Amino acid sequence: MFRKKITSLIKKSKFLYSLYVLMIPIKDYFNFKSLMLYPCLMDKTNYTPVEPIYFWQDVWFAKHLFKYRPEVHCDIGSSYKTISVIAQFTKVIFVDIRSPSIIAPNVYFVKGDILNLPFENESIDSLSSLCVIEHIGLGRYGDTIDPYGSEKAINELKRVLRKGGLLYLSIPVDNENKIYFNAHRAFTRDYLIELFKGFEILDEKYIYGSNLYDIYLQERGFGTGLYLLQKKGG
Repeated sequence: MFRKKITSLIKKSKFLYSLYVLMIPIKDYFNFKSLMLYPCLMDKTNYTPVEPIYFWQDVWFAKHLFKYRPEVHCDIGSSYKTISVIAQFTKVIFVDIRSPSIIAPNVYFVKGDILNLPFENESIDSLSSLCVIEHIGLGRYGDTIDPYGSEKAINELKRVLRKGGLLYLSIPVDNENKIYFNAHRAFTRDYLIELFKGFEILDEKYIYGSNLYDIYLQERGFGTGLYLLQKKGG
């Protein structure tokens, strides 16, 4: 495998050199006075690479949020890029333990911890936490080791969501509850349903490999579950 990678790199380097040789004699015909090397060796592919988890997650999330169009949406720790796009049609309160280096239009940052959210009980109508819960308590982001970190985070989401409110959740699933230390945890569907007792599932999708499925395929092992949940009682 290592030898193949080295061979591939050599071939790509030769390809770059051949392009550079062609470029040198014609550079003076352009309105650019400098020609500097900035090698990009991995972009010549037969297809456009797409990271499937964030692709399907963001498509699914945007579709549902655009459908319901809450006046204000609250997100806890999801991809800031995703939230910044969503904020172009819905005002977003973004909560994270770290402040973003860029403040996007229509995004209002609040510093906070998912284990102690800065909101009153049942005060949020529309809430999301995408690819977050599985990391809590594993120390990956400087947080304290806590074997029940994910369960405590879920309890906080449940606490602040108003009855009838919507929760958008993205979380790893597997054929059994597992810890991939210190990256993340993964959960069975049954355990997630137990943790979200008192919620109705409005939609669920599952990502396995590069594909999106309508059902949980336990025999497939590791995947990502997408859940739109509504708190009962509203």
